[in-house]
Amino acid sequence: MALPGKDMQAAIAATRFGLGARPGEIDAARGDPRDWLKAQITRDGADQPATDGESAVQRLAEYRQQQEAIQAARKAGDQEAVKAAQRDRRQDVNQDFLARAQLGAATDASFRERWALFWANHFTVSATKQITASVAGPFEQEAIRPHAFGRFEDMLVASSSHPAMLTYLDQAQSVGPESSQAARAQKRGRRAGLNENLAREILELHTLGVNGGYTQADVTEFARAMTGWSVARNADEGVDSAFLFRTATHEPGERTVMGRLYGQKGMDQARAIMADLATRPATARHCARKIAAHFVADDPPPSLVQRLEKAWLSSEGRLDVVATALIDAPEAWEPTPAKFKTPYEFLISTWRAAGTQPQAYNLLAPTLNGLGQPPFRPPSPDGWADEASAWAAPDALIKRMTFAQSFSQRIGDCLDPNTVAANALGARLSEPVAKAVARAESRPEALAVLLMSPEFQRR
Repeated sequence: MALPGKDMQAAIAATRFGLGARPGEIDAARGDPRDWLKAQITRDGADQPATDGESAVQRLAEYRQQQEAIQAARKAGDQEAVKAAQRDRRQDVNQDFLARAQLGAATDASFRERWALFWANHFTVSATKQITASVAGPFEQEAIRPHAFGRFEDMLVASSSHPAMLTYLDQAQSVGPESSQAARAQKRGRRAGLNENLAREILELHTLGVNGGYTQADVTEFARAMTGWSVARNADEGVDSAFLFRTATHEPGERTVMGRLYGQKGMDQARAIMADLATRPATARHCARKIAAHFVADDPPPSLVQRLEKAWLSSEGRLDVVATALIDAPEAWEPTPAKFKTPYEFLISTWRAAGTQPQAYNLLAPTLNGLGQPPFRPPSPDGWADEASAWAAPDALIKRMTFAQSFSQRIGDCLDPNTVAANALGARLSEPVAKAVARAESRPEALAVLLMSPEFQRR
């Protein structure tokens, strides 16, 4: 399969592999587009948003303090104090998301950022629970970004042991039926049971995939092995880490998962299962297809999936090796854009095209809410949909047009739309769109035409 010319490759590198081209970015990639992308692969992982730097440990401590303040205010009948404490709680989450969007809009390594966002969606947590919301930002910063180009196994363990995942999927409350905690609860007439949510999602979504060959018995056995993986309840328990292994809730005994016997004790039992899952062929196949579907096409070429799967297996899940294989794959450079941008991608690429970034959360969140992708709140553990059918409905396109017109009215008079079009799309800019931009009655109208063009909506 022959690669397109360097001009088209440069445009594809910035708009398909990346988050959209900033002014001058396509020119920077033109010399050697593949090397330009590979230079963004770093063993240190992905860049960190400019947040307040608080860890999950600190956020959970603040969450407990806020809960106490809210309860005290409610008891005293002070509704204003209740609202103030709730605003304080939301502020951290809002700032985390704004900082992430600002990083996406301004970074000169947007392939690295897209790669990190792909894995954050693969290991989805959702701020649908208040305690999970408090650590949704630190989850990306601690469990995903440092491991973005490292071993998949390390990211799997880091995400599975993070308080965001443990609270989102109720793992923190899971108790082994034969554990000492369950025995004590039974004596007191209380119920303490096994929770299979996280074990199931690790098998179905994070590793093997729904057709990966596991059974319900494997889910149950894995859930038993994961008992004890929990979250510190207070500052005394969680001085150094928000994760805490509770021996009293762990199910004793050997476990058999996918035909393999695990005799390790304590938290090492689940850890050993994850190590095996990370390098199984089914995991390589499942993750390879998801990567190909995200970067190239909703229904990706089988040959591309096979290339990525081979890179995964030969490297035992080294994500830098898989990323390099994606860049080297000729299938990834097909000139025709096949991916429709999600609302977040559309907004970030718009700011990048304009050479600016969002300045306030309340200018960002309402638009994403209206477009169906509210900040940090994917609808299920499966994460945000990656297919055009989820985002390209007529009503959704009208809402995108409303945003494009509003954005263009605010900023369009300050920009030359013809230059913006050339910088944002490069060789992907078609003659009809270039003419429509050039013939628009005003600069804001021309910019809106560009933003709603098929070339800009797709990548």
